[in-house]
Amino acid sequence: MAAKDYRQLLEDLRAGKIEEFVVTPAEFMDFQPIYHDYEYRTQIEGKAERGGELHYHLIKQD
Repeated sequence: MAAKDYRQLLEDLRAGKIEEFVVTPAEFMDFQPIYHDYEYRTQIEGKAERGGELHYHLIKQD
């Protein structure tokens, strides 16, 4: 199984191409440094769900 392209997922989320994506606990250590270095991370938030999955979505602007 190929690794997820987290930077592309972040870009797609910000561009409105996707509404959310999920990061599992097993993926988190690979995802975290990419998210931390992402220029627009303040526009994106993650919500923890049961089982440790994180669901990332764009913060809605009023």
